[in-house]
Amino acid sequence: MVRFIHSADWQIGMSRHFLSPEAQSRYSEARLEAIRRIAELAARESCDFAVVAGDVFESNQLDRQVVARALDALAAFEVPVFLLPGNHDPLLSAGSLWDSQSFLARCPANVVVLRDDRPLAVPGCPAEVVGALWRTKRPVEDLVARALSALEPARTVRVLVGHGSIDEQSPDPGNPALINLRSAEQAIADGRVHYVALGDRHSVTEVGSTGRIWYSGTPLVTDYDEVEPNRALLVSLSPEGCAVERLDVGDWAFRRQRFELSGLDDVEEVGRWLEELPDKRRCVVKASFVGTVSLAARLRLDKVLDEHRDLLAALEVSDRRTDLAVLPSDEEIGDLGLGGFVAATLEELKDLAGAQDEGAATAQDALALLFRLAGGGS
Repeated sequence: MVRFIHSADWQIGMSRHFLSPEAQSRYSEARLEAIRRIAELAARESCDFAVVAGDVFESNQLDRQVVARALDALAAFEVPVFLLPGNHDPLLSAGSLWDSQSFLARCPANVVVLRDDRPLAVPGCPAEVVGALWRTKRPVEDLVARALSALEPARTVRVLVGHGSIDEQSPDPGNPALINLRSAEQAIADGRVHYVALGDRHSVTEVGSTGRIWYSGTPLVTDYDEVEPNRALLVSLSPEGCAVERLDVGDWAFRRQRFELSGLDDVEEVGRWLEELPDKRRCVVKASFVGTVSLAARLRLDKVLDEHRDLLAALEVSDRRTDLAVLPSDEEIGDLGLGGFVAATLEELKDLAGAQDEGAATAQDALALLFRLAGGGS
């Protein structure tokens, strides 16, 4: 029985457009901390080695400091670590990071880049690792099937490390690089490999029915729709059996939330929901709003959101998912005490805001501004 860590999609150097420079700096550091956490877990769980199934780096063109800090984090591992070039960081692209002086000069001795698909013996362990690496960004064949086709039945525990989409899960069936699930399962049945460690899908996912083909997901969340991000997998493997355990390694959260609003009470509920979020400095929220509210409620919503933007890593409002109509009540208009041209303009804006066309949102924004300038909601 051998034990190893299966991870993937570190994407060191990733940036998120919605993060401020300060939050981006913390997010980048969290990616490195996740790597160090994986190293700690590998030691704690008495692992024999670790594999990273592609997209170790966000791209092949990264600042030298980013590469140096990544390799410093990798130095925390006490066991061999096998890195697979993926679609973000293919081996042979122009200016390949893998052959740069900034990488080669600092790469720890126990870190191995999988540069071909020949089985590599794991030092000090009865196991082999085979890499189905990406040499270019657009392969024209199933790289996993290619690596498997050259293998004879294994005399020791063998792990294949691959990257990409499985054919039975892909929305693009015409992609020639899709991984053929039946081919991988047949290789397991034949004893050519005993586990297929995959990357590219950022959600922890078991594939097929063998219990031996998995996506590890990303060690630090990158988007709102990921299922079980912030994970790595602990694999206990022999020819006879395979046990996979999820390990917590990341500490950020991306939350998407839809709110239905009809008045001030609903707006206050938005505030309570935001207030109850744990660890706000590491939480990104994308909110959407539907319904119809008064101008006072809209202004209160803006204030609530502004207050929490100062606390959260980021707070976005989804334009695509938001359908919030803002209409002033007769009482609100009367309380402003407006007359003449301004009152006429307000009535015209009110009519435009209630229309079902593209100009309604602009009219609603103008109403809110007019209401605020006239002292409403103060």
